[in-house]
Order: sequence, then C-alpha cells, then structure tokens
Amino acid sequence: MKYFMGIETSCDETSVAILDNANNVLSNVTFSQVNIHKDFGGVVPEIASKNHLEKIIPVTNQSLEIANKTIQDIDTICVTNGPGLQSCLMIGVATAKTLSLVSTAKVLPVNHLEGHIASCFIENKIEFPAISLVVSGGHTNIYHLEDQTNFNLISSTLDDAAGEAFDKGAKLLGLGYPGGIEIDRISKLGDRCFYPFPIAKLGDSLDFSFSGLKTSLKHYLDKNINWEGNINDIASSYQEAIVQSLVRNIAKAVREFNIKTILVCGGVACNSRLRDVVQENLSKYKIVFPSNEYCTDNGAMIAMRGIQKIAANKAEFSLDFPVFSTTRRKRKS
Repeated sequence: MKYFMGIETSCDETSVAILDNANNVLSNVTFSQVNIHKDFGGVVPEIASKNHLEKIIPVTNQSLEIANKTIQDIDTICVTNGPGLQSCLMIGVATAKTLSLVSTAKVLPVNHLEGHIASCFIENKIEFPAISLVVSGGHTNIYHLEDQTNFNLISSTLDDAAGEAFDKGAKLLGLGYPGGIEIDRISKLGDRCFYPFPIAKLGDSLDFSFSGLKTSLKHYLDKNINWEGNINDIASSYQEAIVQSLVRNIAKAVREFNIKTILVCGGVACNSRLRDVVQENLSKYKIVFPSNEYCTDNGAMIAMRGIQKIAANKAEFSLDFPVFSTTRRKRKS
C-alpha cells in the first residue's frame, strides 16, 4: 500500500490530507480563515499567507496523526502550485519541498482547478466522457473530460467568477462574508421571480459573464431606496440569475458533447439552489456533486489528482517548479 499527502494553500484554507492508493481518505484536516477575513469582506493575501505559515505545520502533524502515519510512510507529496494567491501557494510548496528533503517522499505539483475536478472522484465512480463545471470564488470554468487525466478547458468567465458575483452582491446587500452562504440562506425565504436580473447573452459561446449582473443589482438598489424590506426576494432573484447562467451553459455543453456524466465542483457547488436546478433540468445524465467538505478547498482533492496522474504515468515529480497565480487558458482546438 502506498500513501499520498495532499497540501492545499492556494487561498484562505490550510489543508493537508492523507490518502492511500485505493483512494481511501485517511485524514483531511483543514483550517479555514473565513472568520479572520470576514471583517475585510474578502481575502487579504498578506494576512492569508501569514496564517498559512502559522498553521501549515500543526495541520500537517494533525493529518499524519489522524492517519496514523509518519512522513516516512508517505510515497508522494502532492501540492497545489496554482492558480491561486502566490504568497499563499509559496507556503504550501515550500512545506512540500522541505518535507521531501527530510524523507523519501517525492513532490508532485498539482493544478488547483484539476484538483477540484478530482474531488468528484473521491466518493464516486465516473463514466466518461463527462463535463465538469468548476465554480468557485475565483474561477468559473467548464471542462470536457475524456478520461480521468485528460481535462480540456472549453469555457471560462470573461470577467467575474460566480463566487465573486455572490460575494459582491452580498456586500451590496449588506450581508456577511462569505457572500454565497449568506445569499443561499436568505434566498430560501424569498421569491426568486421577484425581479428579473439579467443573464449575459453571449450567443453560442459557452463562456460566462457576471460583471453586468452585479452592476444591475447596484442600479436596482440605487433606484429603490426602501429595498431592505424585500431583501430576501432581491437576494433570491439575484441568486437565480447566477444559477440559471451556470445551468444554461452546462446544458449547452451537454448538447455540444456526447457526454454521460455531469460533474459540478468548487465552493459554489455547495449552493442548494444550484444543486436543485441541475438535478431538475439535467436528470437524464448522471450528476455528481462532491460532499461539501470536498467542494471547498481541501488537501484530499489535491492528493486525489496526484494519484490520478501517477496512475496514468503522467506525473512530473520535481523540486524545481514555480507557483502561478492565474489560470493557464488552454482550450481544446
């Protein structure tokens, strides 16, 4: 039996997991900085990296202890090297390299977005071909999956990510952080047909755009000074526009590709309305949402992606690799 460590520090979660080569999660320890950043209404990179530095060793030790392993038992350390906040990524990568130097473990850099897709494989058997919507605070992409290692980008956002639209909308409404959770909560008390917030029309494109939606919400609030009395309805209508935009493009991708399975992953995949609408509109396909603990950033998904790459003989072990902050936009031609 081989054991794999996954390290995730791309944003505001410090997470370390241990998996075996049968894909069993032996531990998955995550320290979230949500309460630290909520007073700022978003993640402050300098504060995030400082907290990663303080928490990475305790989280690593706890993960090993829960798994009943030592660093000497680990065959490969899989670590996120991007996309993400560079100062945060550097903490995880430096930790992985240091642990490798004091053990026999190899280091495997892992793409954060591919890790989110891999989260769907932790608890589920996936039939191919498939498409995956990766939807989070920083990214909104659709991938075509030929198998468990070939993930081809077919769609992305032209401006804001869906999670960013939730956070910005929540801020305009005077709600707490993170915004997606707060909007989801109060939307259950509102009328999603209260106001028709616009969905960006991009023709046949599979791409997304959410910046106009945020602007529309701002204009609505400016024109209706007593909007607080309808906050649940406004939030529900705003959420509905985001969800319908996401599901519309999933449906377009399904028509374009002969797929068997739809995967929805990333932090926004926790949204209850998104889950309901996907199930209601695309029930003829197998639909996979990870458990909530694997939707948000976590080490288990990074280890899982590493295991997939090793199994396919596509792993590039190295102690000499960079971190990168932005998505490498490579589309299938």
